[in-house]
Amino acid sequence: MSTLFTRIINGEIPGRFVWREDDVVAFLTAGPLADGHTLVVPTEEVDRWTDAPPELLGRVMQVAQKIGAVQVDVFDAARAGLIVAGYEINHLHVHVWPSNTMADFDFGSVDHHPDPAQLDANAEKLRAGLRKAGHAAYVPEA
Repeated sequence: MSTLFTRIINGEIPGRFVWREDDVVAFLTAGPLADGHTLVVPTEEVDRWTDAPPELLGRVMQVAQKIGAVQVDVFDAARAGLIVAGYEINHLHVHVWPSNTMADFDFGSVDHHPDPAQLDANAEKLRAGLRKAGHAAYVPEA
């Protein structure tokens, strides 16, 4: 059975994509810690990050780094937070979000009912920032 992320990647469930390439995609999470909170996910179903082939894990982290750098810029943050948790869905994913303090790392602060219009605006803001940063080849239309 496909994971929730595979279903999003395949278009069976809607997603707010900000990055798409053959091996790695990125889309906004439905439960953000901050505006622009993004999940970077390999298209291949890999359960634990420690099971990922080194090249794939490296690419996931490269994409996460590019997205994090743009998040800092477009959301005026001090840093980009990054966590690999992997308990919610058994498909490797990296959380990347704009952060200003360690308090921003508290998953107890997740917004379980974000405004869809705000999520759309955040996705477009991030896509525009990624295009401006020279990554237009990987940035899908809304």
